[in-house]
Amino acid sequence: MKSITIKGSERESVGKKSTKALRNAGMVPCVVYGGDKPLHFSAPELAFRDLVYTAAAHTVEIDLGDGKVRAIMQDIQFHPVTDRILHIDFYQLFDDKEVTMDIPVRLQGNSPGVRNGGRLLFRKRKLAIKALPDKLPDFFDVDISKLKIGENISVASLLNDDFNILHPDSTTVVQVKMARTAVVADDEEDEEGEGEEGAAETPSEEGAQE
Repeated sequence: MKSITIKGSERESVGKKSTKALRNAGMVPCVVYGGDKPLHFSAPELAFRDLVYTAAAHTVEIDLGDGKVRAIMQDIQFHPVTDRILHIDFYQLFDDKEVTMDIPVRLQGNSPGVRNGGRLLFRKRKLAIKALPDKLPDFFDVDISKLKIGENISVASLLNDDFNILHPDSTTVVQVKMARTAVVADDEEDEEGEGEEGAAETPSEEGAQE
């Protein structure tokens, strides 16, 4: 998994006044849990842009000048009006200790079921897993290029020895449901419909996702 470096400073005072002063200065107060004791630090709000405003999952290397801490983001608080980052909690990573993390799902390909008028339902955009830090994947890539009307892809097809997925094997990740205008094609018709003529009548999958 890709890592992002956050340069910050350890906080000596953690009271309300000092926290307010940090925020007024454009800094974000943070805490790292999981070690011998909580580690309080702050960093510029802009430093978290690539970590927070992305669909990708990342580990974090927190650089405090005299030492570095490897962690993952556990929780984040935003201002209810301005959406500014108010506080972030991190969890420290250790090479020999498993960690729980939500990993995003990416859909690959075009579903023939959608081309025939079916409705694509993206049920699980993230999956919780438990793994050693070095075994954390960046994404789950799910191929929907053979997904027909009435079919689904479940967690069972994504199992891997490198990690444990914390959902039942039967959990549906993505499926194509029948729509009123759908055409249920057999294998031969479906293959013929993959040509240029079929593609011209293809509804947008993106608009069909929920």
